[in-house]
Amino acid sequence: MKRVGGRPKAKPGTGRGSRTSTSRKAVTRRIGTAGQKVVLLSGGNPQIAKADGDAPVQAYIAAMPDWKRTVGERLDALIVRTLPGVRKAVKWNSPFYGIEGQGWFLAFHTFTRYVKVTFFQGAALRPMPPGPSKDKNTRYLDIHEGEGLDEAQLASWLKQAAALPGFLAP
Repeated sequence: MKRVGGRPKAKPGTGRGSRTSTSRKAVTRRIGTAGQKVVLLSGGNPQIAKADGDAPVQAYIAAMPDWKRTVGERLDALIVRTLPGVRKAVKWNSPFYGIEGQGWFLAFHTFTRYVKVTFFQGAALRPMPPGPSKDKNTRYLDIHEGEGLDEAQLASWLKQAAALPGFLAP
């Protein structure tokens, strides 16, 4: 390191604030027929503005990278098929699903190597989803590339979860 004005000067691409890891870079991607730009955050998670309804959820899914988009499409279709009146929104850069007046029962989030499905009352589901959480009520299901979805089990969990008081319930 060279000293400049009494402070060490780091070489480019080293030290704190360095953007050498691709997982930390924001990537801009065009989606939709209008070619809207969506920023992909760490792990490829789409940055979608907080909003209620199907449109922001579909924008999130359309911006999911690679094989994760197919997982998002399958999850969304299964949720809608299993619970036709489901409420949707994007909050904290994740699609949320809930029942009007009961709160949110599920969300999913894009990570580098998997899509994480969050069941907010997952500890009450039978059988419990496999992924533990710091929160005693929450359970996770991580879906990795090439893994099949057990749609029958997911549909069972969806029906059970939708019948319970949800996250941020009124």
